Amino acid sequence: MPNRLALSSSPYLRQHAENPVEWHEWGPEALARAATEDKPILLSIGYAACHWCHVMAHESFEHAETARLMNQLFVNIKVDREERPDLDGIYMQAVQAMTGHGGWPMTMFLTPKGEPFYGGTYYPLDDRPGLPSFRRVLLSVSEAWATNRAGIAKTVGALAELYENAAAPLRASGPLTTALLDQAFTGIAREHDVVHGGFGGAPKFPPSMSLAFLLAHHARTGDALALEIVTRTWDAMARGGLHDQVGGGWHRYTVDQRWLVPHFEKMLYDNAQLVRLGAHLYQATGDARVRAVTERALDWVAREMTSADGAWWSSLDADSEGHEGKFYVWSLDEFRAVTGDDAALLERAWGVTRAGNFEGMNILHHPRPLPELVRELGVGTDELDDALARARTALLAARTPRVRPGLDDKVVTGWNGLMLRGIAEAARAFGRPADVRAAQRAGAFLWSALVRDGRAVRVLPREGATPIPGFLEDHAALALGYLALYQLDFDPTWLAHAVALEATIARWFWDEEAGVWYDTAHDAERLITRPRDITDNAIPSGTSLAVELGLLVSEFAGASAPRARALRVLGGLAAPIQRYPGAFGHLLGAADLAVHGAVQLVLRGTRAEVAPFARAAARCFVPGLVACLLEDAADGTAASSHGALDPALVDGRARVDGGAAAYVCRHYACERPVTSPDALVAPLRAAPARVADGAATRATGHP
Repeated sequence: MPNRLALSSSPYLRQHAENPVEWHEWGPEALARAATEDKPILLSIGYAACHWCHVMAHESFEHAETARLMNQLFVNIKVDREERPDLDGIYMQAVQAMTGHGGWPMTMFLTPKGEPFYGGTYYPLDDRPGLPSFRRVLLSVSEAWATNRAGIAKTVGALAELYENAAAPLRASGPLTTALLDQAFTGIAREHDVVHGGFGGAPKFPPSMSLAFLLAHHARTGDALALEIVTRTWDAMARGGLHDQVGGGWHRYTVDQRWLVPHFEKMLYDNAQLVRLGAHLYQATGDARVRAVTERALDWVAREMTSADGAWWSSLDADSEGHEGKFYVWSLDEFRAVTGDDAALLERAWGVTRAGNFEGMNILHHPRPLPELVRELGVGTDELDDALARARTALLAARTPRVRPGLDDKVVTGWNGLMLRGIAEAARAFGRPADVRAAQRAGAFLWSALVRDGRAVRVLPREGATPIPGFLEDHAALALGYLALYQLDFDPTWLAHAVALEATIARWFWDEEAGVWYDTAHDAERLITRPRDITDNAIPSGTSLAVELGLLVSEFAGASAPRARALRVLGGLAAPIQRYPGAFGHLLGAADLAVHGAVQLVLRGTRAEVAPFARAAARCFVPGLVACLLEDAADGTAASSHGALDPALVDGRARVDGGAAAYVCRHYACERPVTSPDALVAPLRAAPARVADGAATRATGHP
């Protein structure tokens, strides 16, 4: 008989609906039962695409004796970390403090008040060297609850002190200067893997945010090493198994140092950030291969991750038919049968062998950079590219009938905001009409379906389900998506949405006394602490997104308060940014914007007149670009309204000799107007160059 999870809005929770465990969702019913029965809470946190979550479920949660112990000794709560990042963040702090590491599934034991006192991650069904069985853990924790409440209270008190320290107000820790950004660059570059690309050793995660900062640093300074790290890492990831060579898109991470063997799940948030990075890298370098890989990721999103309404789903599982990666790998015989006459060439190009490179099967990858492969294989570049293109089409058709990995069809607001931004910026860079339509369609649907009375929900709720209130990251990521969409088509509706969401953030998430944004709203459920995660992990933190949003909204709309809040938070985090730059990849990009200011591009004319200027601008990578349209009527008569735009940004930006013009400005001081689209490229590419440190320091409001 299904348990309480059968009607959950979360696909992950519904995966556990047939468990013999008496699961509860997080909520007052479960907490009240634990208090009434004086039982500890067993809290299990995971997500739908989590491989080891599936392993523990099959081993323990479907095991009759284990489930009996769980039901007898505990009140059992299952949480989808993607729906409740607040709970995940709070209890991940605890498990990391207790064990020195974290991960999923997360297994926590709590008092009936929700206070953690013991925890870990995956536990096996039976004892293993260095890892007790889950049943042994259950019995030990239950015995401690029965006999050692004083010891449990001591642990609870120590963790409460941890939470109290983490919630302390921010204090100014130093000015934002170009020197700080240079030191952050040096710290990140020091960790670069010069052989394989990326940073550090195995496992290897796509370092999208750090690479985005390095690309901006290169645009500011011309530093060749910064660009070299970005291009080398992108190429290594794109050639490796992290990149789905057949279907496009990116897996979550690789278990090895050289990007070969992925953990095969595909997450929307990774692909959103890599799409945006690819668009910017193409603008910076003009590399056609970067564009091709990014466009294949966009095609995968359109084909496999887009709902009928135009929103984007959350993830694809790593497993199919009970085996990790089975959907994506090939035997030599399968590969030869599909690729036909091209097989001999492509076996070498994609490293396909009889022995394989993953459990007797082949993960397709390019063992060497393509220019080296061309020389080694003795073929022309066009010949190899044509063979690869034919093979991708044939292999995708052959792969499609396979049993597919599970789909998590949640529509998560924050992740959709990241993808909206990525697709809008890629559509602007590449000019593909399908991407433009996808961004516009999603923008309209997300506002109508996810924003209610100016506040976003966390996920698109199932019919009849109670909506989960949106978190800081949801509001900020969605707003940044709308700013990108505005710069794609200059529809003032999108800019108005972004400004409205920033105002919501200020009202519901900002604490003026502490000088911080919290991850949950003032009226959110009261938990054992109010979470505030400031580091950038797999996705940018709500704080770093809100900082960037505040800076950009101030540039577009002219309001000073959003910028003041952003600078106050950056000032409080200056020392940690300098000390641990790899933990603040996205925030570093916001700090770069704060130090150098935006590059303002004002287009004046009718939509038809300015379209060539917009296309020319899209050829350029300009960090901190604030592009807007002062639109004239079709007959060329003057614009009648600025909408949400700051009058100081657009006033005085006149037509020139009766025709359209483009103005490139820094700190509201503009160069001579440009009247030819081709003439716009040079000043835009030069505009991001670093200003003097004193001017940058004054621009951030620091002495």
